[in-house]
Formats: sequence, structure tokens, C-alpha cells
Amino acid sequence: MNTPLLLELHRAAGARLREDPAEVLTFGDVPAEYAAATQGAALLDATTLGAVEARGLDAVDFLHRITANDVRGLAAGRVARNLLLSSKGKVLFDFETERGAEGLRLVLAAARAPALADALELYHFTEKVAFEVTSERLAPLEVVGPRAAEVVRAVSGLATEPAPGTWTAARFEGAALSVTATGVAGSPGFRLDAGPERAAALWRALAAAGARPIGVVAREILRIEACCAAWGADVDEQVYPQEARLERAFSLTKGCYTGQEVVAKIDTYGGLNKRLTALRVAHDDPVPRGTRLHRLDDGQWRDLGVVTSWAYSFVLDTGLVLAFVKRRHQGVGTEFRLGDGPATATVVPMPVRPGALSVTGEFESATGGA
Repeated sequence: MNTPLLLELHRAAGARLREDPAEVLTFGDVPAEYAAATQGAALLDATTLGAVEARGLDAVDFLHRITANDVRGLAAGRVARNLLLSSKGKVLFDFETERGAEGLRLVLAAARAPALADALELYHFTEKVAFEVTSERLAPLEVVGPRAAEVVRAVSGLATEPAPGTWTAARFEGAALSVTATGVAGSPGFRLDAGPERAAALWRALAAAGARPIGVVAREILRIEACCAAWGADVDEQVYPQEARLERAFSLTKGCYTGQEVVAKIDTYGGLNKRLTALRVAHDDPVPRGTRLHRLDDGQWRDLGVVTSWAYSFVLDTGLVLAFVKRRHQGVGTEFRLGDGPATATVVPMPVRPGALSVTGEFESATGGA
């Protein structure tokens, strides 16, 4: 969660910062920040999100044909998670598609936006569509928690809560404000954007309305308890979407798109070798990404998984990891040796945290069967 735009604002508030990359770890009280997100309203700096805009007569048809989710059926004012896959069906880019009256906006980390625009251009021949990286125009903030809608209404002036999967035009300080009802750290939440010039004022207004600022430590706890895969941690260009439980981000009914044959084959015949799984750790010490999971199988110790994310879980009161675990070993209660030491990790139901978005994909039984 890189925060250069509001970095001085956070520094003045006493935030604990990591300088490279610049990010807020905490505003001083992680348990209280977590409690705000699960019992009240939490405010997150998302100003390092960026976008690629697609405009032109053929923009909708082009993106519908190339990307994994249904773009043609996305009405104006709607937003959906989407993917750009390789020809082998693996995830190249993970983003949200927002459809407006005049075009589409693809929202993802600003650092990856130019690469997404370049990747789309590779498929662009004679279609009437143009791509523009517009990250510098954005300064999104996010609000999550049971009172998030109340806070958003107070600041935006909206009479009703925006429906999930929609974006709404509102006003803030006499200027345009977009409000998107979308997933935030694995839970229903909102993304608000009044532009870079008003980002600090919007942050203060949301905080004054009752949203408590939280840092990346609390955000990661929320995300990992929700078992929500993140690009760069759990998802990269070597992962199939079903392995990372990204079923909401692709369509099985819209017809051909890049990588579609592989995605459809996995859905029809199964055969995934691994799938993202949550495991309770027998201690609360951090577990490095890349730690292997070992288990006795037919009398031999076998390497059966790899850790991708770790957090301390307030729900479990111990460590929690997300890991890719091989099939026939993903059932709840399955125990592994963590790395080369004596500590263990045990598969738990997903999501771990009440109130999180449901987790998609198939689940193996406690005895290891599908």
C-alpha cells in the first residue's frame, strides 16, 4: 500500500512508516485498527491504485473478446473483477473493469497500469479503441466495516447505499466524487475518489465522519483472514485463476477469449494440481513467503505446498497463512510440518473471518476427497 500522495499527512498523524516502498504500517494501534474494520468503519489509503481507460466505438467488444470476464454484459455504472490471461490460461493482470457512459476504466496498481496498456495494444489491430494510462488523475481512498456505508453517505451526500458492484457519481466540496461499492481487503466496502487535489480533504472528511485510519498491517490481517488472493503475493504469471480462487473474475459462458480454452478445460475436467488454502499456524511468529509445507504420505515426508502470505489472526489468536496446497491434501484438519522446524500448520475453513466475502472454488472434504 504505497502512499506517496498523502505521506506527509500520515507522517503528521504519527503513523509508523516504512520508507522503501513508502507505506503506512500502522497508525499506532493495530488491534484498534482491526476492530474498526470489523466493528465500525476503517479508512485505507489506496492512492497507489491507477487505471487504464479504454475508449472508442470498439472498446467494449475488444475488451470482451480479449479479457476473461463479461464486458459486453456490464451495464453503465457497473464494476466487475476481470483478468487478462496468457494463451496458456495463466494470470497476467488482475484488475477491476468499471463501465461508464463514454468508455471503460481498468483499475489496478498504478505501477502496473502502463504494462497493462502495452499488453492490450499487442492485441490491437484495426479496432476503433484507444488506451490511455490515467493514474495521475486518481487518488482513491477506501472504507470498510459495518458502518462504512453510513460514513460514505455522510461524506458523499448519497441518500442510499450504493449496491455492490456499482459505481455512483456524487459530489464533494463542489467537485466530482466517484463512489464504487467493491471488495476491500476481502470484505464488502467502498472506494471513493475526488481526485489528487482533494484527496487530503476527503481523507479528513471520512475520518471526521467516523472512519478510523488503518495501515497495511491491519489490512493484510483482514485480507488473509478473508482468504483473498493478492497480486504479487499469491497471484503471479505462473498461476491459473482457479488455483487462486478467482472464479468471480472470469466467465465460463461468454465464449472465446485469450486463455479461455484452458480455463474451460479446468472447469470441465478438473485436475488442478494445487489450490489456495488457509492454514492455522501453531505459533504467531511470522512465516516467510516461500516456506514449504511437508507431510507424511505413504510413510515418506513429501513437499505438498508453499506459503504465499502470512498474518497474525485475531479470529484464531495465532498465525494464519495462505498457501498453495496440492490436491488430496486440502481438506479441513489436514496437518503439515511448516518448513524444516517442528511447528505445524493445519487447514482451516475459509474465510476465517465472519463478514468476509465468500470464498469460491471447490473444496476437498476433511478426509481428503473432492
